[in-house]
Amino acid sequence: MKVRINGIAINYAERGLPQGTPLVMIHGFPFNHSMWDAQMMALPQDVRAVTFDLRGHGESDVGDGQYSIEFFVDDMIGLLDHLGIRAAALCGLSMGGYIALRAVERHPDRVRALVLCDTRSEPDTNEGRVKRAATVLAVKQNGVKPFARQFVPTVLAQTTLERHPDVAERVRLMIEGNSPLGICGALLAMAARTDTTPSLSAIKIPTLIIVGEHDQLTPPASARALHERIPGSAFVTVPEAAHLSNLENPSFFNEHLVKFLRTL
Repeated sequence: MKVRINGIAINYAERGLPQGTPLVMIHGFPFNHSMWDAQMMALPQDVRAVTFDLRGHGESDVGDGQYSIEFFVDDMIGLLDHLGIRAAALCGLSMGGYIALRAVERHPDRVRALVLCDTRSEPDTNEGRVKRAATVLAVKQNGVKPFARQFVPTVLAQTTLERHPDVAERVRLMIEGNSPLGICGALLAMAARTDTTPSLSAIKIPTLIIVGEHDQLTPPASARALHERIPGSAFVTVPEAAHLSNLENPSFFNEHLVKFLRTL
């Protein structure tokens, strides 16, 4: 389904009873809402689960390609308004986690719980910003397919690449389904994102932090830092998974996600 929010057509899907506990799952870069399919199918009917494509990703409009994490937050809040959801649990992976953390900072009354997956609160270092700029240039010059081939091995564990080539292929196709403009816009948005670390201690809602044991992009140490700074948060390490823990070990991930939602 699509709805026009902030001048952009946003594609979204939902499952579960309308009166159920609202859960919005925010995909990572550079994927789309289908990365949450295994979670959508595993969640009980009393969870109103919503997924959506960020602007510039999947079937949502690309627009002008000038993105900010703030715009992604605004789009999500607009989607909540459209769906009549006053406050939802947010589950964000990687860039989705950046969006969730900024959302709870800006709109604490709209967030009732957090699930932060393979993400961090700190902004990019100067080295990280330079690397993102180089990636933008490479995508502009060479297109999405070479970028996808290089990116897939960085987000998946070696065991996933060897034993589950179907997962690697699925990840590659999600990346290739996005436009160069959307990918570059998201890279620049991440490079310019704010530091949400100072606000972590003010988070008083239930929070679950999940990280793949082999994650190299946002390693377990980064997840542990979130856990130590967010009062009362829970921490789970996903075995046989790297950066895409929900895709690489969905049964383990789903078990802990459902268990957490049952506490709300």
